Amino acid sequence: MSNNPKNPVQSKAGIDLIIITAVTFIVLGIIVTFQSDINTFAKNTGIAILLRVLGMGFAQFGVAGLGISLVTLLRKESFWEHGLNRKKILPAVLFSILSYVPILIFRFAAGSIKGYLPFQSVWMTSEVLNSGFPVNVIGMSIIAVCWGFFEGFNYVVIADKINTVWPSNKKWLNWGALICALMCLLIHGMVGVTPKALIEALCIFIIIYGILVSREITGNAWGCIFVFIFMWNAFYS
Repeated sequence: MSNNPKNPVQSKAGIDLIIITAVTFIVLGIIVTFQSDINTFAKNTGIAILLRVLGMGFAQFGVAGLGISLVTLLRKESFWEHGLNRKKILPAVLFSILSYVPILIFRFAAGSIKGYLPFQSVWMTSEVLNSGFPVNVIGMSIIAVCWGFFEGFNYVVIADKINTVWPSNKKWLNWGALICALMCLLIHGMVGVTPKALIEALCIFIIIYGILVSREITGNAWGCIFVFIFMWNAFYS
């Protein structure tokens, strides 16, 4: 990373990262403090499923979405400035899918993939899918936006801000992708000492690093979002 004095754009991006981090930890603190009540609410079938999905969606958005949304509003930035365009969308998606191949190979070899269902790790997905129309469509749309779009786009914006503060002149050395990949491993607790855990952690690292490098090279962020909607935690045992 460069030690050169920061210009105004870099300084603003640094402040943006502080804001995003602070908002994320504040929301996480609230969720941890009221985790028991939140879990009870999410699993209470006496409450309409759409209300529960919406409530949990707001919590998820608070962790992965609120910080970047506040920053883009503060800076009067458009989401489109962070790669939400049609330019090179196909290469971006294909390269991002390629980044997911190592973990698919690893999990198939380990016999840990038995089926496919996007967002199967979200508690309410099965209940939403088993609900009648239009509840199932509305519910899955909320889940796709909160657990798919914003989780993937959150990494994109954070990586963009990091790369603004610490730019790299090497195509395959991307500080934003590197830091976000390490951050993902820590957040999801994917750090272990067994050979299997280490290989899986390496595969997760490749996914995040790969999709963010793809976004940087192609200028398109839809590959990152595609992975989080259709592939991230979609293959289950």
